[in-house]
Amino acid sequence: MVVDGRPSWNAWLVGGAVGVAGLLALHSAVPNGAGRLGSLLETFLPWLGVAVPLLGCLAVLKRSVAGVLACLVPVVVWLWMFGGLWFSSPPGSYDLTVVQHNVADDNADPAGTARALRAARAELVAVQELTPTRRPVFDDVLGASHPHRAVHGTVGLWSAWPLSDVRPVDIRPEDFPESWQRGLRATVSSPGGKLAVYVVHLPSVRLGPTGFASAARDESAALLGARIADDPAGRLLVVGDLNGTVRDRGLGPLTSLLDAPSSGFAFSWPAALPVARIDQVLGRGVEVTEVSALDATGSDHRPVLGRVLLR
Repeated sequence: MVVDGRPSWNAWLVGGAVGVAGLLALHSAVPNGAGRLGSLLETFLPWLGVAVPLLGCLAVLKRSVAGVLACLVPVVVWLWMFGGLWFSSPPGSYDLTVVQHNVADDNADPAGTARALRAARAELVAVQELTPTRRPVFDDVLGASHPHRAVHGTVGLWSAWPLSDVRPVDIRPEDFPESWQRGLRATVSSPGGKLAVYVVHLPSVRLGPTGFASAARDESAALLGARIADDPAGRLLVVGDLNGTVRDRGLGPLTSLLDAPSSGFAFSWPAALPVARIDQVLGRGVEVTEVSALDATGSDHRPVLGRVLLR
């Protein structure tokens, strides 16, 4: 309806609701060329749902029945996309737990962070931004409960079970220095059988005047995806700070090969007010039944805990 040559509140509200629903359902159609707007949208995709109650309240204030009814459309779409994460029942049995945490290289309390990770009682503890000066701190705190350790560059894995076949994984983008070492692979001998575990830290992304700068991260994800595709392991976990969500198409060459958790939003960044989960626990040949965020430590990320069922 048009009033005095201008769209009415009904038209604005209906258009807004349909627009939100369209962005949710058709996010992959948003171009990812200049500025990588598609990846930026997909990083914060669940938060589009916040627009729905705002539109609904405005529709009620304006007594727009059409606006209220139109708001049901994005509600249905949001529930279709994210309802399983929000309303899923607690997981049943699982065989192991893993804690993933970017501990931050400027962490003022590394010992407290290590104690928090130990308190999660996970069999596997994976960390990133582990500096040489802080590594002994994690060894001291985790050594008794997790006597098996693998460290390469700034990533590390502590395990309650034996590790073997430990090797570096080169996910270094072109033109990055050789000192940039952020990937390792190890085989964990769990009571349920052997499991290949990758611990990785993809390059950071930045939001600036030119858009969402993620080219280096995307290149690193493609390199890791190629390694995963060639890995013969029947059971495999990828644990790390991917600097992106599982819906971000920039990570597609990697995430398309792996299964994401079936429940839990587990927003992990930034620690003070988390808005996205960029710390991931992904699997192949195993089922990550749940992922949850733990309390903040001295890092700018929150740890996430994943529960894994060996198939």
